[in-house]
Amino acid sequence: MLRNQENILKKLNIEQLNPMQEEAQSAILSNTDVVLLSPTGTGKTLAYLLPIIFELDTSIHEIQCLIMVPSRELSIQIEQVIRGMGAGVKANAIYGGRAGAKDKSDLKHRPAILVGTPGRIADHLRRDSFNTDFIKTLVLDEFDKSLEVGFEADMSEISMALNNVEKRILTSATQRVEIPIFVGLQNPLIINYLDEEISQLSVKTILSPSKDKLGTLVRTLHFLGNQPGIIFCNFKDTINYVSDFLAENNISHTCFYGGMEQKDRERALIKFRNGTHQLLLATDLAARGIDVPELKFIIHYQLPLRSKEFIHRNGRTARMNSEGTAYILQWEGEKLPEFIGKVEVQHIKSRMLEDTVEWCTLFVSGGRKDKISKGDIAGLFMKQGKLNKDELGVIELKQDCAFVAVQLYKAEQIIETLNNSRLKKKKVRISLA
Repeated sequence: MLRNQENILKKLNIEQLNPMQEEAQSAILSNTDVVLLSPTGTGKTLAYLLPIIFELDTSIHEIQCLIMVPSRELSIQIEQVIRGMGAGVKANAIYGGRAGAKDKSDLKHRPAILVGTPGRIADHLRRDSFNTDFIKTLVLDEFDKSLEVGFEADMSEISMALNNVEKRILTSATQRVEIPIFVGLQNPLIINYLDEEISQLSVKTILSPSKDKLGTLVRTLHFLGNQPGIIFCNFKDTINYVSDFLAENNISHTCFYGGMEQKDRERALIKFRNGTHQLLLATDLAARGIDVPELKFIIHYQLPLRSKEFIHRNGRTARMNSEGTAYILQWEGEKLPEFIGKVEVQHIKSRMLEDTVEWCTLFVSGGRKDKISKGDIAGLFMKQGKLNKDELGVIELKQDCAFVAVQLYKAEQIIETLNNSRLKKKKVRISLA
C-alpha cells in the first residue's frame, strides 16, 4: 500500500483501484521499463502517477519526472489529476499555444513533475530552460499518437538529451504498436489489458436519403433525446457547416477541433463536462486524450479513413464495461469500409427535441494563484448568491480563473449580485463564459 494512497483515492472520489491499475502500480515499482496497454477510459494516468509520486525524492527541488503527451488537452488533464491527488507534489503543464511567459514563471520554481507536448519540451531543452540531471523517470503517454501526429523527431531529441533516466513508462490504447528504438527500452514488462475489455458497445447504422446527411443528423438527435454525446467529423470545414445547421434547428452544442484557439478548446470541454452543452461536435482530436464523462452514444457523421480511428472514437462510449452505442450516418448510396463489418440498421422515429438547456457557465476572474479554492467559490455563490445546492453545478478551478456551472435561470441574477465581489483578497469579475 503506497503511503497516503488511501487519502489520494478519497480526494479523487475513487473507492478502490481496478485490477489494471493495481497490476501496473506493482509493475512500475519493481521494473525499470514498463509498457502499459489498456483501453481509453480505464485509468492509465492514475495507474502510473501513483508509483511515480511514491518514488519522488522530496529533498530535490528539480524536475524528477518528465511526461510527454500528444495533445494540449491531455497535458492539462494530467496536471489537474496530479493537483487533485493532493499529495503536495508540484506539477506543471507546458504546450504549444501557451504563452512563453507562463512557462517561464512555472519553471522558475521547478515542478517535481513536468508534463508537456514534445514540441514545447524540445524547445525548452534547446534553451536550457531547466536542469535534466535529476530526471529519473520518463513517461510517453499515448506514445503511438505522438508518433502519428509527427512528434517523432522531437521525442527522439528529448530522449537522447536525458542521460540519467532510470525508469521508462509507455502507455497506449492501441494494440500492435511498434516501440521506437530511440526510447531505449531494455526487456520491458508489457501489461496488456486490451483483450480483457468487456465492452457492451453496439454499432448501428442510420440510413440517410440525402448525401449531406444533415436532416438525418437532426432526426437522429431528436430520436436520442437529451443525453450527452459526441458527433465526429473529419474536417473543421465540415464541423462549421454542421454547426450552422444545428444552430438553425435550435440544437445546443459546442465545437472542438485543432484549428481553434487553445482557450476556446478548453472552454468547449468545460461546457461539455458541466452540462452547459450536451453535444460536442468534434474531429478525431476528441477521440482520446481528453477528459470527458461517460457517454451513452457517439455519432459518426463522417467515417474515419482507418480502423484505428474508428476504434478510438467508439472508445468514448461503452467504457469500463458500460453500455453504449456508436451510430454511423450512412448515405443510402454509400458503401461502408471493410473494417466496420456487418452492422444492424437502426430505424428512427421522428419526435420533437425539447429545449433542454438547463445549465450556464460563468467565468470567475480568480484562481489558484490567488489562493482561491472551490470551497471559496461555492461559499460565495451559495451564501451571497443565495443559490440552492441543486442550482450550483460543476466548478473547475484554473491557475488564474475558474468556471462555474449554474442553473440557466439563475445566471443573470448571479452576475448582477456577485460581480466585483471579494474572494479572499481579490475582487473578482463574474461574467458569462
